[in-house]
Amino acid sequence: MKAMKHALALAIVMAAGSAAGFAQSAPYERILNADKTPQDWLTYGGDYQSHRFSGLKEVNKTNVASLRPVWIYQRSQITGEFIEATPLVVDGLMYIVEPPSTVTALDARTGMKIWSWSPKMPKDVKYIGLHANNRGVAILDGTVYIGTLDCHLAALDAKTGALRWIVEVEKNSDNHAISANPLAINGEVIIGTGGGDRDARGLLDAYDAKTGKRLWRIYTVPNKDEPGADTWGGAVGNGGDVWNGGSYDPDLNLVYYGTGNPSPAFGGGTRPGDNLYTCSLLAVDATTGKLKWHFQFTPHDIHDWDSTQIPVLFDATVGGKRRKLVGLANRNGFYYVLDRATGEFVAGAPYISQTWAKGLDEKGRPIKLPSYDPAPTGTLTNPSTSGANNWTAPSYDPENNLFYVSARELAAVFTPTGANFQSGDSAYGAIRALDATTGKMKWQYRMIAPAWVSTLSTAGGLVFSGDDEGDVFALDADTGKLLWSFPMSGVDPRDSPITYSVDGKQYVVISSINIYAAFALR
Repeated sequence: MKAMKHALALAIVMAAGSAAGFAQSAPYERILNADKTPQDWLTYGGDYQSHRFSGLKEVNKTNVASLRPVWIYQRSQITGEFIEATPLVVDGLMYIVEPPSTVTALDARTGMKIWSWSPKMPKDVKYIGLHANNRGVAILDGTVYIGTLDCHLAALDAKTGALRWIVEVEKNSDNHAISANPLAINGEVIIGTGGGDRDARGLLDAYDAKTGKRLWRIYTVPNKDEPGADTWGGAVGNGGDVWNGGSYDPDLNLVYYGTGNPSPAFGGGTRPGDNLYTCSLLAVDATTGKLKWHFQFTPHDIHDWDSTQIPVLFDATVGGKRRKLVGLANRNGFYYVLDRATGEFVAGAPYISQTWAKGLDEKGRPIKLPSYDPAPTGTLTNPSTSGANNWTAPSYDPENNLFYVSARELAAVFTPTGANFQSGDSAYGAIRALDATTGKMKWQYRMIAPAWVSTLSTAGGLVFSGDDEGDVFALDADTGKLLWSFPMSGVDPRDSPITYSVDGKQYVVISSINIYAAFALR
């Protein structure tokens, strides 16, 4: 007993000492220049542009085969929902989310818990159309922000976990819930809600980072007297929820968010028209909340193809001119490149073997094949309801202008009331490297089944991801050749790998179902 008490006291002292050594602060200017501190991972996508690219290269093509696990953190409560969150790392302190909405701070060197905070939520939380999990937190200055499943936004002291403020974003009783990560920019925190599959009206909010006061709100579907209402054929617009993360261009002062499907999701007979602004990318003024432009990927969606995939911001030369672009691998099976200042369609191409459209016209609108509309007897269509890509994030390597995405080759049989997966369908998954400017595939790494894993690329010439069988791996960023793999679990992992460095040592952290595991060279 004395030995146990001594060990416990020692652990507490170590934790307190470890916490005291961290700065726990990420000012706006520091996040703006995230590429200058690759030892940290400061946002969901690593930077405001959502590149998920790290300049670290201690781990590289020549030595990645020597990666070994160095610590594992087991989540404190097993709720049945898998971990989907991307950790953040600031000055050696890691912030993770344990489903559904618990924030935990770890020593990034050892995986030792420093503090943990859980919201007080009712037992009957509604999260229709979502899972009881979370994509991660945001940090700004000395505060960590999280959206809770019961539709609140909370601000925590980054050093201690103490609650600074919490506000209700929208009523959970009206089917609004939050699984998305917040986006913290210059003095404000931006968050959207889910619930559109049960007629919740999509919205995007901004809150004062210090006080929690709401600064602006934009609805993603119009009322009858608002622009775009005529695209609903007289119906009341619903859906279009913002249930995933977004990106930010500080020069244009625009935030970019994708929107979900219209409601009802299938059939569409009660909502004739394009149904703006569902299945779209919205460019919103970060200060005022005004819509600058929109681009609709799937007008009048009848396949449940949300467009909430992560938008990736990059600059490239098109037609001899340097342009500000945004790339998005859409759930409908097409990869799109848009001018991020104007929303103009630049390029597009299928990145899976989609069957529902002949292609895209000169403005990027799909040229639909009516034979693939859902029929009462069922119509086999690729992609399925889960899409060519879903919530998992891609990565972008600015050194070779490649966009890495986990592609899902999976069809479904659609009817006007729903969809079913076909028994024996020849489904598979693949990590695909696309030319970011054109969408042309450079290489692929084929997997047995479609996976639910994000990608991470590094200056070490590597792409990290995982498969549906529970293996995590590293690929050669130039060729797709498998260089390293490690069995994490045998059940449908939902990983979002990151990399960081502490005391000059590079780590790669990957989650799998109920654990966070850190790997390093030995």
